[in-house]
Amino acid sequence: MSDSPRFTVLGKAISFLLVIGLVALGAFMLMRGGDGGTPSAGTETEGGDPEISEVKVEVPRLSPPAAFNYKDNIVPIEISEYAGYAGLIAANGGLEPSENSLFFKNHGFKVKLTVSEDESWSALNEGKIAGSVTTVDVLAAYGRQLHAVVPAQIGFSRGADGLIVKTDIKRINQLKGKTIAAAQFTEVDFFIRYLAQEAGLPINTLGSLDSTPHLERLNLIYVEDGFAAGDLFASDLKSGKNRLAGAVTWEPKVSEVVDGSGGKAHVLTTNRNLLIVADVLILHRGFAEQNPKVVEGLVQGLLEGNRMVRDRPDTQLDVIARAFKWTREDAKSELANVHLSNLPENRAFFSGAIDAAGSFGGIYQSAVLAYGSDLIKDPPDASHFLRGQALEAIEKTGLFKDQTIAIAPIRSGGGASVESDPLLSKDIRFLFEPNLATLDMSNQDNVKSLETIKRMLAISPGSTMLLRGHVDNAQVAVFRQTGGEAYVRTQALRAMELSKNRAGEIRKLLIERYGIDAKRLDIVGRGWEEPAGPESAQNRRVEVQWFTIE
Repeated sequence: MSDSPRFTVLGKAISFLLVIGLVALGAFMLMRGGDGGTPSAGTETEGGDPEISEVKVEVPRLSPPAAFNYKDNIVPIEISEYAGYAGLIAANGGLEPSENSLFFKNHGFKVKLTVSEDESWSALNEGKIAGSVTTVDVLAAYGRQLHAVVPAQIGFSRGADGLIVKTDIKRINQLKGKTIAAAQFTEVDFFIRYLAQEAGLPINTLGSLDSTPHLERLNLIYVEDGFAAGDLFASDLKSGKNRLAGAVTWEPKVSEVVDGSGGKAHVLTTNRNLLIVADVLILHRGFAEQNPKVVEGLVQGLLEGNRMVRDRPDTQLDVIARAFKWTREDAKSELANVHLSNLPENRAFFSGAIDAAGSFGGIYQSAVLAYGSDLIKDPPDASHFLRGQALEAIEKTGLFKDQTIAIAPIRSGGGASVESDPLLSKDIRFLFEPNLATLDMSNQDNVKSLETIKRMLAISPGSTMLLRGHVDNAQVAVFRQTGGEAYVRTQALRAMELSKNRAGEIRKLLIERYGIDAKRLDIVGRGWEEPAGPESAQNRRVEVQWFTIE
C-alpha cells in the first residue's frame, strides 16, 4: 500500500520523512568570555545602538607552535570570568601560586591562574602559557593549528546562555526569514547556529541592519559581544523599528532584556537543559607530552576542586568571589548556572557512554557540521585532541570511587508537555518496507536517523518527544472516484492506523536499540490530515516534536 493508502501499488520501499524537534547548537566559540561576567557597554553608534561588527569569513590564523619553558615549578593557566572555573580556583586557593594549594601539597608544583577575556590561543601555541580553558566547539573551529590537548572536562554551562525572542515566536522553526543579533565566534554564536542546524534552517549573515534578510534562512547580525547583542535587541524593541526578532546573549543580560521589554520579549530557550556548551581544560601539547605526572596532578586537583565546590559550595564562595571581584551573593548566583563535572562524568563524557548529557565527540561533530566546510576546512577527528591517560590513572587510585553520574534536568517551572510548544522540529527521512510499518534496519540512513533522535534526547536531560505519524494524500481523488466518500473515509482510517504504526515502530526501536525511557516518547497518527506540501514524499513522514524543560 502506498502512503495514500492504495496499499497495493508501490513495489519499492517508501521513503518516510521524520520531522524531529531538536535543540540545536551550531557555532563555534573562540572564547568563553561573558558567562557570568560584568556587563560590557559595547561600542555604540551615535544613535546609541551597539555598533554592527564586520562579518568574518574565516577562522583567525594562530601563531605557529613553539616550546613551553617550564620554570620555577609553576604552571600558568589562563581562565575567563566564569563560575565554571570555580573548581580550579578552589583547588588553588585563589589565583596566585601557593604552597597551600592542592596542586603543591599533593603533587609538588604550583599553579598561577590569570583571569583574561583576551584571545589566548596564539599565546598557548607560542608556549607563553601552559594551559587555558575553552569549550569543545572551539577545538573543532581551530583544528590542527591549535597546538593543544584535552586531559579533562571542567563542566557544563547550565543556563548562562539564552535565546530571547519576540513573544509571538514559540519555536526555532519560526525564525525562518527573521534576524537575530549575536556575537561572532562566541558561545552565543555557537548556540544559535546549533539550534538552527537542528531545525533545518540555513544561516545567512548580514552586514548591517539595513540589509535585506534572506526569506528562507535564519539571518544573523553580529555585534561585539553577547551583552551588546542583548542591548541591540532591546533598543530595537523600544524603537518599534521591528528589524530584529531576537538576540542570543548571556546572563544577566538575558533577564535584563526580558524584564525590561514590557512583555514584548520572552526566553525561548537557554542552555540550562541543553548540554551543548561544555568547558574543557586544554594544555600546550608539548608541555603535556613532556610532563605526564604534572598533567595527572592538574586533573586530580581540578576534580578535587570541583568536588569541594559541588559538595560544600558555601565554604568556597569567598575565594571564588575574590578571584572574580564578585560579591559572595554574586558567586552563589553564578554557580547556579554551571555543572562542575566529577570523575565518572568525565569518563562518560569522553567515551560517549553518558545517557543524559552531551558527549565530547557529539559536540565536536555538531560544531563541524554547524559551521560547514566554508569555515572549518579539513577538521581532524575529535580524538586528535584527547589525552585520557590522566583520568584513567586517577580512576585506578580509587580516590573518587564514591562519585556517581549526577546530571539531572533543572526544573524552574512546568516540565515538557505536549500541550506546550515544542522547541523545534526537524525533517529526517526513513525508509520503510513496502506497504508496511517495518523499518528497514539494513539501510544505514535509517540507523543514522535513529541515532540523531537518540542524540537529541541525550543532549537535553528531561526532554521528551512526540512522534506524529503522517502519510501522503496523493490518492484521495482516486479513492473518491473509485468508491465515493464512504471509501475515502475507510481509506482515511487505514491511513491513520499506518501513520500511527510507523511512529510506533520508531518509538519501539529507540527503546529496544538505545534504551530510551518509554516515558520520554509519545506517538500519534495523523494520517493524511496535515500535509506538509504538495509533493507526496514530503507527506510520508513522522513529525518529531522536541519538548525541553525550561
